Amino acid sequence: MLLLLLLLPLLPLLACLSSGTPGPEDSQPEDGDLVDFDLDLAPRRVPRQVKTILLKETRPHIHELAIQTTIISRYAFTAVYCAMLNRHSAATEGVFQFQIPANAYVSNFTMIIAGRVYQSEVRPKLKKVRQENGNAKNKDAGDASAELEVEVFRMAVNIPGRNRAVFLLTYEELLQRRLGRYEHVTSLRPLQLVSRLSLDVTIVDHSPITDLEVLPLRNGKSNNAANMATGSKVPGKPELPLTTVIKNEKNVCKITFSPNIAQQAKITTSGILGDFVIRYDVQREMGIGDIQVLNGHFVHYFAPKDLPVVPKNVVFVIDTSASMLGTKMRQTKEALFTILRDLRPGDRFNFISFSNKIKVWQPNRLVPVTPLNVRDAKKFIFLLMPTGGTNIDGAIQTGSSLLRDYLTGPEASPNSVSLIIFLTDGRPTVGETQSMAILGNTRSAVREKFCIFTIGIGNDVDYRLLERMALENCGMMRRISEEADASIMLKGFYDEIGTPLLSDIRINYTENSVQYVTQNLFTNYFNGSEIVIAGKLTNQSAESLHVQVTASNNDRSIILETDIPLRHQQIETEKHVKAATAAIVDRAKAPGTGITQALGAALGSVAQDFVGRVWGFLSIREGLRSRLRSQNSKEREGHTHQATNLSMTYHFLTPLTSLVVEKPEILPDSTMAPAPTTTPGASEAGLSANELPDETVDRNPQEYDRKLGSQVSPLSNTVGKVERKPVKKSIVFSRTSADGDPHFVVSFLLVSLLCGFNINGEPGHVLRLVSDHKYSGVTVNGKLIGAAAPPGSHKQQRTYFSTITIVVDHPKRAYIEVTPKKVILDGRDRMVLPCHSTVAVDSGALSVAIVGKSNVTVTVGRNISFVILLHQYKNPAPYQRDHLGFYIGNSKGLSHNCHGLLGQFLYEEVGLAELPVQGDAKPSWALKVKNRSVPVVQKSRRIYSGTQSVDCWFARNNAAKLIDGQYQDYLMSHMFDTGEWPHRTNRV
Repeated sequence: MLLLLLLLPLLPLLACLSSGTPGPEDSQPEDGDLVDFDLDLAPRRVPRQVKTILLKETRPHIHELAIQTTIISRYAFTAVYCAMLNRHSAATEGVFQFQIPANAYVSNFTMIIAGRVYQSEVRPKLKKVRQENGNAKNKDAGDASAELEVEVFRMAVNIPGRNRAVFLLTYEELLQRRLGRYEHVTSLRPLQLVSRLSLDVTIVDHSPITDLEVLPLRNGKSNNAANMATGSKVPGKPELPLTTVIKNEKNVCKITFSPNIAQQAKITTSGILGDFVIRYDVQREMGIGDIQVLNGHFVHYFAPKDLPVVPKNVVFVIDTSASMLGTKMRQTKEALFTILRDLRPGDRFNFISFSNKIKVWQPNRLVPVTPLNVRDAKKFIFLLMPTGGTNIDGAIQTGSSLLRDYLTGPEASPNSVSLIIFLTDGRPTVGETQSMAILGNTRSAVREKFCIFTIGIGNDVDYRLLERMALENCGMMRRISEEADASIMLKGFYDEIGTPLLSDIRINYTENSVQYVTQNLFTNYFNGSEIVIAGKLTNQSAESLHVQVTASNNDRSIILETDIPLRHQQIETEKHVKAATAAIVDRAKAPGTGITQALGAALGSVAQDFVGRVWGFLSIREGLRSRLRSQNSKEREGHTHQATNLSMTYHFLTPLTSLVVEKPEILPDSTMAPAPTTTPGASEAGLSANELPDETVDRNPQEYDRKLGSQVSPLSNTVGKVERKPVKKSIVFSRTSADGDPHFVVSFLLVSLLCGFNINGEPGHVLRLVSDHKYSGVTVNGKLIGAAAPPGSHKQQRTYFSTITIVVDHPKRAYIEVTPKKVILDGRDRMVLPCHSTVAVDSGALSVAIVGKSNVTVTVGRNISFVILLHQYKNPAPYQRDHLGFYIGNSKGLSHNCHGLLGQFLYEEVGLAELPVQGDAKPSWALKVKNRSVPVVQKSRRIYSGTQSVDCWFARNNAAKLIDGQYQDYLMSHMFDTGEWPHRTNRV
């Protein structure tokens, strides 16, 4: 969503691209027809085979596909820009399809069809309803979400004849470290030859980048899966994909790949180029790890090295049912033979095979790794014969009993790591077959004494059962596709978990200094992996954060602790964020289209909040895992609401949300239907912009907890009182406001006089509107976004308020953050409320009432209220942006020391004087404010969503002399900055 806001100023250029009309189809010679394709090389240099393919293509042609990724401290932002051309006279379906990594979340999707913008919206996923034909469908049309197993984002839309379409997709992911390397994969499968194809990846890290490697293009499920699992380097120096350029500096690395259409055809004419794979690592020092701090969040990367290996006790439980016959069994045996060679002398092991019957290689014990035992184990594996059904429950019970009995015996090492590696290709068919019963039996058998790692092979596996079994027992699940080489995949998975270095890892931070911390207790740490923890700082002005890591390694305990200087870490993190932004800006200056340059610049802006987004990403992932392993419906519902709320907050497409986008309507003559005309800010029920709900109907708060959800701290499960108010009445609020471009209006009630001024800020600026933190505890900040100026305007750009935050510090800290799409209320608990619904919530110090698609009223105590108008556009013009208008409703509770761009005038006395006229000059006027004379002119201003026009005295030049100090004095460092006005009073 944030990236979309940054891209919207580019819409005039995008609209121009998407509404262009190609030339005649059949009136030119063959080379002339290629002009329509906007190739990046001369038509005479295009091979005849390529010309034939292009001219015979009936689908809309992709004339540009630009993919740009910024990886900053292992967190990757990717933006995909795809422009299609329909050369034909009739409307034709265009399909935008892009594979995204399984662990990534889509954060935005926008279409521009024939110059008209269609913006997606993330909504909570509806409960599925059974249709007459038996298919389960969501009630919302245009749902662009896909099943997680597919990992393909797909959108089909009709493109009018002789027209263009632009698709913008963004997604984010936290790279996982496996076998000592991070791996970033970009799918290049446009399914056709592309006129202009470019991939740009920028890696910026706090630590120097090492072991950078770009692999040959990776295609096919088997090759892809195998390479991802093993993490092994290609023998010798791998050959770079054609046109790849690498620029590697100490902390910044840039990789580009931009084959022209002829070079693409040399790779393949199908448009399926494959995966562009980058692997790298970073330098590490022994100690507490790398902690980065930014905008009130922190992220902690912990990956110790050079530690002695902890011995392990491992039981391999292998499916030998009839479905394993053939290739699966052969490849499984090959992997087990290799794994046997890698077992260490201090390890203990055993094998179990299961089908209808369960066979244990060495009953009632785990054996040490000796040449004789390894030889006998190979015989047992060699003689495995697939037959019969699948007794999953019996196999797990047998393996658990075997390992549990060993751990209670005299031979067990107290600091060893114990685990079961379980492999199957099917569903339970023998013994207990109910998933919930199997999971319950497994928990009872494991008793939190060891971990279970599960592996599924093929398409007939209950992956939900395997994933939950692993998650509930401190393990993880790996999927092996039917076409993959199971031998390489199984060996690769074992390599990841085969070298434990630490067990029972606990990472603690200064008590009461952090909140909403992600998982900080880990059963094991394996060599080549990484532990990542994120959280929020409760006091951003604190000098330091104490960090303590405790763990066990073999026969000793390890304690690492240090004090992290927060201010220093914030400065260091800001430095490498600036380095990332600078690298992207440099990339944008390189030759290329204006779109790809602007796309890179927008990605750089998004990266500036990467630590907070890492926290959101991890919190959502953990919420989904907790939801999967929850033991009852109430617990599951709580995790569902928490993960849904965070998904909405960060605009992520997750298993709990849907990405909904309207599709254009194409008329029979192949043109687009006219855009519906709607008044921005008006609700579906036709409410005026200053109507709010009245009558209160009490509902069960728990019922609305289920419907609205809340992100709660571990210590609290209470939810604020939620009310529906169906009856409306008009409310009255003052004209003191900041609305539109933004236009500020101040009402001086004592003299019945209105004054106006403009603030010409820059996109991204945070303005202090009301500052009374020291007295009433209230602070209001507003963030600006930019938009293109309308045609003929004297301005280069417009600015609007995209976000308003109201922070309250009395009696306890709470805040409300309002955007045109949602309201985030963090009081007793954290809630995310959509702006398209009508609802009221009372959360202690703060209460909020939303009239769907119209306005939001925030009340603080009894005598302070603010009204925020929602300005929304269904199909915005390039110079229109969804934005907010801020109005002061009730200011009685604000002190006489209140300040800010609006707050400083609440109790101010002013006078109006006519200045002496010389000669035939027109009369001029000045406001007398705080012993200052401010030249003013009369102007008309529209307020209340344009429903009322008022005359006011207008002060020019960014309100020079009217406001205390300069405009720059009102710029805040972030949206939750509550710092006091330097003068501490509105008197000068």
